[in-house]
Amino acid sequence: MKRAALLISLIGLAACQAPGPISIPGITRAPQSAEEALEPYYRGLPDDYYPEAPPGLPLPSADTPLTRILVGSCLDEEKGDSESLRSVAATPADLFLMIGDNVYGDKDGNAYRTGDADLTELRESFSDLAARPDFQAVRASHPMMVAWDDHDYGLNDGGKHFAFRRQSERIHERFWGLRNQDVGAWPGTYYARTFGPEGQRTQIIMLDTRFFRSDLTDTDDSSVKGQERYMPSSDPNQDMLGNDQWTWLENELQKPADLRLIVSSVQVMPDVHGWEAWSRLPAERTRLYSLINETGANGVVFVSGDRHAGYLYRADDLLPYPVYEITASSFNVSYGDTTDEMDAAQIGEGYAKPNFGSLDINWNEGSVTLSIHASDGATVEEATDKFR
Repeated sequence: MKRAALLISLIGLAACQAPGPISIPGITRAPQSAEEALEPYYRGLPDDYYPEAPPGLPLPSADTPLTRILVGSCLDEEKGDSESLRSVAATPADLFLMIGDNVYGDKDGNAYRTGDADLTELRESFSDLAARPDFQAVRASHPMMVAWDDHDYGLNDGGKHFAFRRQSERIHERFWGLRNQDVGAWPGTYYARTFGPEGQRTQIIMLDTRFFRSDLTDTDDSSVKGQERYMPSSDPNQDMLGNDQWTWLENELQKPADLRLIVSSVQVMPDVHGWEAWSRLPAERTRLYSLINETGANGVVFVSGDRHAGYLYRADDLLPYPVYEITASSFNVSYGDTTDEMDAAQIGEGYAKPNFGSLDINWNEGSVTLSIHASDGATVEEATDKFR
């Protein structure tokens, strides 16, 4: 596997010294990038290169109405048993959404900087996750849908310029058993599933906010509240989802559904902070709201993670109806016991200790209750959305 690093070195050397095509054994045309040059190598890797999750439960059938969905993010696989994950396993539910930073596969040595095209740490992190008894308990208890974020993508705050993104995608899809599904047939990890009959139909849209995303704009003053790391971009060519995913999303939003969960690994609605979020690409966030309006998509609730604290939000002026967001983070990567963050759309205080979220659907009333739970399962914040 050292050949992968050698290929990158050769590509970089050739780019500096050779004005014409370069020649690398096993590649029959001049590669246009390190990403392209690595493809023949990656395609030849054996099956045992890829870690796999423990066997999981099948998703609910297409005609099964959902009444409870659990959600969470940010699990450091190197830390000990997670009470939050244990609580998820013990809580009755129809579906569990694990929505990013499902491992921390870039913590010890960033593959992009070290040139580890084999993504050794990322693969080891997924192997460690598969071996955790608390994760195995979740796999045995709930059907799952998954999204990725930067730490299980392989590059902190990474976007489309991550040279190893295609292999990272393969690792993700193989681990989660998505390789032979529709999502395995296209670049990126976005996909959607719909459950329940007419009148009780829940659509779950898992976005990919990594594979196609433009670079963010670095802050010019990290001491300023709201631009701790990044500032909103003024670039008219910025991108969050990529053309293919935007087209796909437009088609999904036109499908019939009573309740729609749009899952984004990073937050959608909040403006108060300067970390990764849709607010850092404001034209793209406006495009998202406009697309929901133009397609007439009803019943939208945003679901997000990433922030190492749990939050609930409501806004009355973004869509034709009040729209809510639940941010559930983290399982075991808490940065403090409290948070003083307060966005204009925020409902109540944030919860900074380990947590997970739930969405309880009452089809008779046409409502969904969004809840943040402490690691022991106790409810610490909740709000009810009348989606019908």
